[in-house]
Amino acid sequence: MSFFKKLKESIASKTEAVTSVFKEGLSKTRTAFVEKVEELITRRKKIDEEFYEELEEILIGADVGVTTVMELIDELRVEVKKRKIEDAADLQPVLSEKLIGLLKGDDHAELMEAPRGDITVYLFVGVNGVGKTTSIGKLAHKLKSEGKSVLMAAGDTFRAGAIEQLEVWGQRVGVDVIKQSSGADPAAVIYDAVQAAKQRNVDVLLCDTAGRLQNKTNLMEELNKIFRVIQRELPNAPHEVLLVLDATTGQNALSQAKLFGEKSGVTGLVLTKLDGTAKGGIVVAIRNELNLPVKLVGLGEGMGDLQQFDSEQFVHALFAGLIESSEQQEEEQPQA
Repeated sequence: MSFFKKLKESIASKTEAVTSVFKEGLSKTRTAFVEKVEELITRRKKIDEEFYEELEEILIGADVGVTTVMELIDELRVEVKKRKIEDAADLQPVLSEKLIGLLKGDDHAELMEAPRGDITVYLFVGVNGVGKTTSIGKLAHKLKSEGKSVLMAAGDTFRAGAIEQLEVWGQRVGVDVIKQSSGADPAAVIYDAVQAAKQRNVDVLLCDTAGRLQNKTNLMEELNKIFRVIQRELPNAPHEVLLVLDATTGQNALSQAKLFGEKSGVTGLVLTKLDGTAKGGIVVAIRNELNLPVKLVGLGEGMGDLQQFDSEQFVHALFAGLIESSEQQEEEQPQA
């Protein structure tokens, strides 16, 4: 059985709706990346040094990241020798296989949860403008549609309009927001939210935090204070510290992830605006270079477009055209 056929079968159990959300959300990257790969393979029939150089350029252009690209090309060279591949067309499934391997790593994309009966706490961090508040609102919608009771905490008390923005999302998805006035101590807001979550016996508490402080207080110190407040009240929380990154910023997102990842105990990533970029390869770069799992991806502007990340869905959506043409070729081949 071909690699593409196995890939298709492995995601057959997942809903068609999720598959189409990934396909639509990654259409820009598919056009910029996969179509260039296809064109290269059609133009250069043989695998030689020039072929590898051009493939390198395409991968770097899709923001896969130089370090990751070099590793990937080295691995492809090994596979080409081992499998005695001469025709460039035969490299397509090998490339897909390697991308899935890089994205899977040893992580699990599922969000960690508290044991049944306890409150699950998710803390969101990230610089301003990456789509943090929107991601919280969309996750609240997703959790609520799964039958969970949710509460949101407006812990970003410094950015103008942040509290109001979260309140708008609260009204839209039917979830209460715990808040104080603009400029209030963020840790005090989170404390109030934890108390409210306990009193109301909710399943999940989603906490927004500041992306930048207007005073001289260090942002990481502020986050540590919030951590202490949560852990004093709920010793095993927060269950996830989710760093939100804007996929359209490419390598800049990777730099932000390195900065936050080192200092704020990040457990997973939320990549927003993947539908708005041709550089979706940043998912591969971040996963490979930081060893942090991508937990959620934003694949559109709709309320249901925040999806749990799935490496097979991701690669399937990218290589949709190749998968279809591969199946067609298999069907056309005469049976032995």
